[in-house]
Amino acid sequence: MQKTVKDTAFFKNIREIRECEFGVFYFFDGLVISEIKEGVVFNWSMAKKIIDIAYEVIGRDEPVAYISNRINPYSVVPTDWLKFYRNRHQLKYYSVVSYNKGGLSSIDLERLFFKEKIRQFQDLESAIAWSLSKIEEEKKGLTPQMK
Repeated sequence: MQKTVKDTAFFKNIREIRECEFGVFYFFDGLVISEIKEGVVFNWSMAKKIIDIAYEVIGRDEPVAYISNRINPYSVVPTDWLKFYRNRHQLKYYSVVSYNKGGLSSIDLERLFFKEKIRQFQDLESAIAWSLSKIEEEKKGLTPQMK
């Protein structure tokens, strides 16, 4: 069943919501969830805007997971992942929640350009739980090295 971020119990942990002309972005501690508007062709300039907001809201030194909650059909310019890496941005935990087979087919193209593994989910709660566990694992792993 399709859910927006606002429909989840996790929404109570929200830090900030930013609405752009191309979608709505929800910022939590270590987690960003997007809901891109229907028909958008998501490209590097849009991604750069959200990256800058994420650095502002979450910070540059915190591990971040990104969930694309694909409640609307839209497309991604997969080659723009190369620009993401060229600009030295890091995203270890990327997951896509898709509620139909059409939404999952675009992931295959993204996988060609995204360096890490893209996790697929059919429900938002599972994606949130996985993302939070990965962030927590990374924080625990980094804590001794930071002292």
